[in-house]
Amino acid sequence: MSIVATVSISGFFHEIVEDAIRTRGVAVTAGTTTYIVGLLADFARPDGRAGETMERPLAFLLDEALHTAAPAERFERLRTLGDGVLYTSGFFGDHFEARGVEQSYLIGIGQTAYGSASSMLHRSGAASDAKNERPSMDIFAELAEKFATLVDVIAEVADDAVANGAAGSKGLLKLYERWLKTGSDRLAHALSSQGLVPTRGTKGVLQ
Repeated sequence: MSIVATVSISGFFHEIVEDAIRTRGVAVTAGTTTYIVGLLADFARPDGRAGETMERPLAFLLDEALHTAAPAERFERLRTLGDGVLYTSGFFGDHFEARGVEQSYLIGIGQTAYGSASSMLHRSGAASDAKNERPSMDIFAELAEKFATLVDVIAEVADDAVANGAAGSKGLLKLYERWLKTGSDRLAHALSSQGLVPTRGTKGVLQ
């Protein structure tokens, strides 16, 4: 698989997100799958959101979002925080681990952010019209409910990105270091394709 060979970055992510969902054996609606693909495509074009999630205390960001007076801005802050925590937890989990931040804490922040965003939509009644249609509010509820599993899905996507981007000694070292941390079968396969055979142990060994 190659990013260059795909017609768009969304198309690239859609393929590997669906593959990661199948690998994890997760039941995810099409709407939520599409939302995650869009999230990944957005974060592939850095605009500082990921940096804010990784640099500012998440409890402060959540408190600011929950106490924002204007409903539209409050919803956007909650959605953005949920997106940021989901993305960074999947792609840069080792960053939080190095800072001593427990994954359960990250999951709690993400679930609260998405859950609160979903509740705002429910209260507004924007999605419960006469046709009884239930659009985006269920996506945020699903994101909150399955947050921990979706972090694992995005970590699979990150593994795939690292595996496909491995080139040269530095790329292989990055690939190996991530495999040491995650034990990912996807990364082990990528190492094997480079002629390196990782074996499982307390510290991991390359042959």
